[in-house]
Amino acid sequence: MKDRKVITQLNDLRHLDWTKTRRSSGTAGSFLKASETRKGVHWYYKLSDYDAWRGIVGHECINEIIVDRLLTLLKIPHLSYQLIYAKIIIDGKEYITWLCRSADFKKAGDSKIALDAYYQMERIHGESPLEFCLRQGWAEYIYQMLIIDFLILNRDRHGANMEVLRNRSHKTVRLAPLFDHGLSLYFSAHEEKQLVRADPLSDKRVQCFVGSHSAAENLLLIPYEHRRLPGCLTKESREYLFADLEDALPGPWRDAIWEMLWKRWEYYEDFCNS
Repeated sequence: MKDRKVITQLNDLRHLDWTKTRRSSGTAGSFLKASETRKGVHWYYKLSDYDAWRGIVGHECINEIIVDRLLTLLKIPHLSYQLIYAKIIIDGKEYITWLCRSADFKKAGDSKIALDAYYQMERIHGESPLEFCLRQGWAEYIYQMLIIDFLILNRDRHGANMEVLRNRSHKTVRLAPLFDHGLSLYFSAHEEKQLVRADPLSDKRVQCFVGSHSAAENLLLIPYEHRRLPGCLTKESREYLFADLEDALPGPWRDAIWEMLWKRWEYYEDFCNS
C-alpha cells in the first residue's frame, strides 16, 4: 500500500524562513518551524531537533510519518504529514535534510485555542482536565489518544499539543485532529548503541495534560467499553509503516521502532482482554 507521503526527490525550499521553538521538555536544542501559502493552501513545515553547533539531528520528522501511517491503519482521525527531502537555509547556512509538511487543519470560520487555555476558561471548580473533556463529549477522542500515546510512548501530550477549534458561525466546538508526535518512539536515540540498551516496553515519564506521567497507567483510565480501537496492527503492517524510508531512517532504527510498536501492541491487546 503506497501513500505517496515520502518525497525523495530533492526540493529547493531555501526561501522558507525558519523560527525557533524551544523544546517543551526543557532539554537542549530547538525545533524549527516555517510556513507559507501556496495555491490557496497554508502549509506548515518543521524540522527535527536543531542546534547551532551540531546542525539538524534526530528523526522527529520521520516519526511523524510513521505515526501518521500507524493512525491510518488504526482508523484514528489525525493530521496528515508529508516527509520531504529538501535544501534549506538556517542562519545563512545551507543544509540538505528531511523535513515534514502539513496543511492547516482549520476550516473557514474556525479559530483555535490550546486545550489547557480553554480548560482554564470553561472548567467547573474542582473539575480535572479529563473530567472536563468527558463533559464536553470528547470521550472517544481522549481514550483513543491515550491508547495511541501508549503505543508510541509519546512524551509530549501537553495542553498545547491538543487544540480546540471553535466556529462561531456554526456554533461548534471540537478538538483538532491528533497532531505532533515527533517526541515519541526512539526520538532521543541518535547513536545505534542507544538502541541496544533500549527497552521496547519502557514506561518513561511522559507529559499528558489529561492523565498521569505514566503512559501505561493512563490506559487504566479507559473504561472497558472504550478500549478497542477501530483498526488493528498486524505483522504485515511493517512494510506499509516504513515504505520509502530506507534513505531517511537507517535499518537498526526501523527494526527497533517496529519491535517497540509490536511489543506495545501485544501489551495493549492483553490489556483489552484483561
